[in-house]
Amino acid sequence: MARARQTPHGCIRWRPCMNGSSLKFETRLATDAADLRAAQRLRYRVFVDELGGDGPMVDHASAIEADHLDPHYDHLLLLDPSRKGEADPLAPGQRLPPVVGVYRLLPGSRMEAAGGFYSAGEYDLSPLLATGRNLLELGRSCVHPDYRGGTAMFHLWNALAEYVLGNEIEIMFGVASFHGTDIGKIRQPLSYLHANHLAPPELRVRARAESFQKMNLLPPESIERRAALQAIPALIRGYLRLGGFVGDGAYVDHAFNTTDICLVIDTERMSARRRDFYVRKVGS
Repeated sequence: MARARQTPHGCIRWRPCMNGSSLKFETRLATDAADLRAAQRLRYRVFVDELGGDGPMVDHASAIEADHLDPHYDHLLLLDPSRKGEADPLAPGQRLPPVVGVYRLLPGSRMEAAGGFYSAGEYDLSPLLATGRNLLELGRSCVHPDYRGGTAMFHLWNALAEYVLGNEIEIMFGVASFHGTDIGKIRQPLSYLHANHLAPPELRVRARAESFQKMNLLPPESIERRAALQAIPALIRGYLRLGGFVGDGAYVDHAFNTTDICLVIDTERMSARRRDFYVRKVGS
């Protein structure tokens, strides 16, 4: 993937990149309303159609998953130029960019303007805020079903790495989800995460009391490691490979039909091997 360049406004743009096959991707930040709608349409397909989520600003008629924070965030897009974009529901006759993967990003420097981090609605972020370090919230990450299991996520992660480096981010965090709210079905992975990946006290965010769900549901000796790992979503496993930690407690989000955990990644704690995994070039 090509190196990023810094724009005058502190955002980052990317040029085309290619995987080991003939498939080409482009990664860049959303720059206009059509870009944002394309991201929101993909989010609707994944979070609403697939996972059964909902929310006060979800537009079912236009198939758009949105919230009040979207205008404040950077939206990292993965595009497949060979794909025909969907019709723009709000601009008749126009087509949306062919977005096949997204990430929503908010640097800590813009937190106050946004009215706070999204994650703060689910977790007490005081430990992270108290560090005084450069923070980045990650969220709304998803990939089109046709592109899962390939290199699409690695392209997104390469682009995210460039964003992190360009903005001198020190700590990344955000909520990630298990599908459904039946805790009994995910007691193995939750217990495994609590036993093996709990954040150190100085970075240990805690789920808010109103929907707090303890994660240490099984004693360590009763955890079936293989079953637990298989039940952890691929995105969460990826964060763990980077040295990610989890906060104290899960948050049961009935509106989105998910059980959320908060992941924290301290870039200073990454080993050289983990850094190489994070920033390596796809197909190299």
